[in-house]
Amino acid sequence: MLLAFDTATPQVTVALHDGDDVVAETASDRTMKHGEQLAPMLSAIMAEAGIARQDLTAIAVGAGPGPFTGLRVGLVTARTLGFALEIPVYAACSLDVLAVEAVSGGPVSTGAGGREDGRFFVAIDARRKEVYLASYDADGARLEGPAVARPAEVATTAPVVGEGALLYPEAFPLPTGPLRPSAGWLARAVAEERVELMDPEPLYLRRPDAVEQAARKPADQTSVAR
Repeated sequence: MLLAFDTATPQVTVALHDGDDVVAETASDRTMKHGEQLAPMLSAIMAEAGIARQDLTAIAVGAGPGPFTGLRVGLVTARTLGFALEIPVYAACSLDVLAVEAVSGGPVSTGAGGREDGRFFVAIDARRKEVYLASYDADGARLEGPAVARPAEVATTAPVVGEGALLYPEAFPLPTGPLRPSAGWLARAVAEERVELMDPEPLYLRRPDAVEQAARKPADQTSVAR
């Protein structure tokens, strides 16, 4: 029984895979509340499936790229559960999961202006008016990336999977496929080894928004005296 979850986007998504296919899946209805929602969602989906934590045989987690806070919640939870239950933890690039889902519904449409070789891109919101982006072949295998960039710098007329295409239509005029990573497809991709399996370490790609402030220098005694 494989437990899968992804916190790389504003939405938390959780799923269970029994070795044949996904048996339960859910996604949060509130965004940017990863720390509050993940643990209750994990408990709820296992209760729905009628299993206990001891029934789990492996964990799959989305490694991003994504915001520091969301990824930290997911990766720390995955490592903690894996350690406590003594089961393996597999991480996968969240963009790769979107690519697998996109090609599993059939060839990604080339459409007007699309590439005949089937190459496409996955782009999700990176905030700061940027996107996390990677390119893929017709079978969903990653060719380049992931990277973080401004949409205008990586504009393309090839098909683009993910919400980045909807947020920046001037740069990505051919949107297609799913918008955000699905824990169900994460579970399938890991169970079927359709993505690169990595250690559970986050793909941040850049420094976190919140950084510790440098220690303040002591006030100049002369100026204080004045």
